[in-house]
Amino acid sequence: MNTTEERYLSLLSHTYPTVADAAAEIINLEAILHLPKGTEHFLADLHGEHQAFIHILKNASGNIKRKVSEIFGNTIRESEKKELCTLIYYPEEKLELIKAQRMRVGEENTDTEELDEWYRVTINQLVRVCRDVSSKYTRSKVRKSLPEEFSYIIEELLHERSEDQNKAAYVAVIVDTIISTGRADDFITAICNVIHRLAIDQLHILGDIFDRGPGAHIILDTLRQYHSWDIQWGNHDILWMGAAAGNDACICNVLRLSLRYANLPTLEEGYGINLVPLATFALEVYGDDPCEEFMPIILKGDDNLDEKTRQLMAKMHKAISVIQFKTEAAIFHRRPEWQMEDRCLLENIDFNDQTCTIGGVKYQMKSCSFPTIMVEGSDKPQYDLTAEEKDLMQKLHHSFRVSEKLRKHIRTILSHGCMYKVCNQNLLFHASVPLNDDGTLKKVTILGQEYAGLDLMKYIGQLIRSAFQNDTPTDLKTFAKDYFLYLWCGKDSPLFDKSKMATFERYFLTDKETFHEEKGNYFKLRDSQEVCDRILDAFKVKGKTRHIINGHVPVHAGAGENPIKAGGRLMVIDGGFSEAYHKETGIAGYTLVYHSRGFQLVQHEPFTSARDAILRGTDIKSTTQIVEMSAHRMLVADTDKGEELRAQIKELKDLLWAYRHGIITEKQK
Repeated sequence: MNTTEERYLSLLSHTYPTVADAAAEIINLEAILHLPKGTEHFLADLHGEHQAFIHILKNASGNIKRKVSEIFGNTIRESEKKELCTLIYYPEEKLELIKAQRMRVGEENTDTEELDEWYRVTINQLVRVCRDVSSKYTRSKVRKSLPEEFSYIIEELLHERSEDQNKAAYVAVIVDTIISTGRADDFITAICNVIHRLAIDQLHILGDIFDRGPGAHIILDTLRQYHSWDIQWGNHDILWMGAAAGNDACICNVLRLSLRYANLPTLEEGYGINLVPLATFALEVYGDDPCEEFMPIILKGDDNLDEKTRQLMAKMHKAISVIQFKTEAAIFHRRPEWQMEDRCLLENIDFNDQTCTIGGVKYQMKSCSFPTIMVEGSDKPQYDLTAEEKDLMQKLHHSFRVSEKLRKHIRTILSHGCMYKVCNQNLLFHASVPLNDDGTLKKVTILGQEYAGLDLMKYIGQLIRSAFQNDTPTDLKTFAKDYFLYLWCGKDSPLFDKSKMATFERYFLTDKETFHEEKGNYFKLRDSQEVCDRILDAFKVKGKTRHIINGHVPVHAGAGENPIKAGGRLMVIDGGFSEAYHKETGIAGYTLVYHSRGFQLVQHEPFTSARDAILRGTDIKSTTQIVEMSAHRMLVADTDKGEELRAQIKELKDLLWAYRHGIITEKQK
């Protein structure tokens, strides 16, 4: 035993000061290795759909409904199962509704007895469900999940059964006392929350929390309180991170997308972004412009917007879009190594014949109304921001930078995520890994250095974090802030991986062929098992049942597209949570569930609302597809956690040896 090992064991002895302590922990860890692995849930591309996301967390992607059905079978009616499930999902709201329904004016005593009986039955039912979802965990882990005020009571009820004649009276008195002391509502709420917590052991978010839907900030508030989760950053997350870091082009893109989908609650209510200066500017500059190409896309939830509001949004939309193209061009000219100066398309407009030249070809413009480019009194186009546009951007920049809630949420994303994650033989990332035409890893140059595959993802992760660190050198920090834009729309960005982002073409050109965005090689070659295996090898993912899991590109399930690709090596789980994608995908999102028996893909139909769920007992209709089942039930020993535990066991055994051979002395208690 060398000096370093002895020093480490000496430190370990402070935690386990005696042979008995070390041996007890070895016994505990060995036992944990033989428990079933915890259930992992994978979700991607939430896009602000907070109600559907929160409901899926509460119903564990349909797993709680399935458990209730299995536990109670034909012993209770379907309506009672539905009511029990809704109570588990929304305990506080459902309790108020149930009490209102059961309490009848003028029959107070009868009502109290009836309600008390309902409490007895329901508490016992909830205990059975909680016992089932907790069965794969140690008592210690379950205990840590319990709320302090009910920890002892719930633990007693979980481990003592009313069927045991010796304990029947004991259990009954506990339940009756909960009711008689007026704590039934609080207890029910607490045990429902425990069920939520234990039903999902680990949550993986494969990017794109932001944009399109109205509640990205609500999703992040929920995640901040969640027990165990991680995120692999998506292109829309990076866009908001860039905006928070002070990249004005990212700020413009965030505002443009929000206006395009009439999604202002996230900006105004969620993060306190002041849009009055933009509205004032848009009315002054584009007041006489109908801005037809910039009318917002109205989804069901926003169909109450009046025409005047839509017109204002369209003008704001065009105003910020023009500023975006100018701001992006300034960065592209500043970073010629990105080879994106061909995307400075405002500079290619011929205002005399109303065309734009792209790749040597002239295309007809839909409109050439650009009052901040062809400025009155000047005979030359002005591609820099006007004084008024600069003033507006300073105000918008300030509004993003001083938003405390936005800063808090970006810190959360940074602390829980990165560009990729390897977990239990699965490689997780949002979009792609840049590839050459032959499927080999493509080298991408950043600041004069070449990176590919794992090294590329690692370095980008470090670069992103450097944009938020006070000790980052000024030149590097400036580049890192600019690089958010490249990650959003650069050809070799692993979060974009297309030939171009055709926003300008879609807004201003008549020829729809210019709208085409050629996908990168990853998307062309990802059906190849050989290519997927090459990527998995590069990221050092081992095991016979290894997989790549990502989202980003919606799966057209309604048209028969299979989310399982490359002979099962790749799982694409973007099923289109956002309402904007429902027609395109034919569904409303996926959850990939990885439990001790294997993988299941849960396909969700559109969610109505939490209100409907509470009042009518509606649930997200989900169908389950078996993706891959294991020949044996997977245990903790088969996971990354199992490797960690085996390493700890070895260290503890070394400590035992050191105690028994007198190298380290046991501490006296």
